[in-house]
Amino acid sequence: MVRNTSITPIIDTPRPIVALGNDYPDGHLIPPHTHARGQVLYGFSGVVMVTTPTGTLVMPPQRGLWIPAGEVHSVRMVGAVRMRSVYIDPAAIPDMPGACQVLAISPLLRHLLAAAVDIPLDYDLAGRDGALVALLLHELPRMASLPLALPFPAHAGLAARCQAFLAEPDSQETIDGWAAALHMSRRAFTRLFRQETGLSFVEWRQQACLLAALPRLVSGEPVTTVALDLGYRNPASFTTMFRRSFGFPPRELGLMGG
Repeated sequence: MVRNTSITPIIDTPRPIVALGNDYPDGHLIPPHTHARGQVLYGFSGVVMVTTPTGTLVMPPQRGLWIPAGEVHSVRMVGAVRMRSVYIDPAAIPDMPGACQVLAISPLLRHLLAAAVDIPLDYDLAGRDGALVALLLHELPRMASLPLALPFPAHAGLAARCQAFLAEPDSQETIDGWAAALHMSRRAFTRLFRQETGLSFVEWRQQACLLAALPRLVSGEPVTTVALDLGYRNPASFTTMFRRSFGFPPRELGLMGG
């Protein structure tokens, strides 16, 4: 059973997977670092925000997040977070994604991740614990990616505009408004935005609004207040967008975040 400790002294355990369970208080920050193994995070509660040199990813409760080996990342907890992590030898699953991704976690995988924390570090590869890990290795590549990453552009002017939007997100901001602010035609702006972020402006704007909404909802702010602050004309339109992204309405997030 490995809980509430650092991965550093155990990461070189000669097994394909090393599992760790940690509980973190609201606001806890893990500064930028890397791992020699790939990492899958799973949160029973709270929201986890992972920042890399190219963007930010948001992991709501009951979802997962993949971080490839060698990826520089920092982690911030929003709400009390009960986290389970598995650190994977890159040779054990060579076809995992090459970039960070937020992931859907199946009921089976949820139970496997929880159970992995309770097996010994030097588990018997030929026994029951080894069979559990083998099944986990089969299931991990089947995780579906969720659109909860917010990539940042390298273009200086566009990056500044994106940072300003995150400081005061508004779902009513338009392509034409951003293009004019950057002294670009609409066509040139849309082409540059997709080239720099991999997303359309509308997709990125929605992701940024979700990024801003999640911590507030976890802290218990009313859905109506959050929706109106983000520029949605009514809570129903915000709820529709939120449910489409997460599969549950925003009012449930406070219940899941404790």
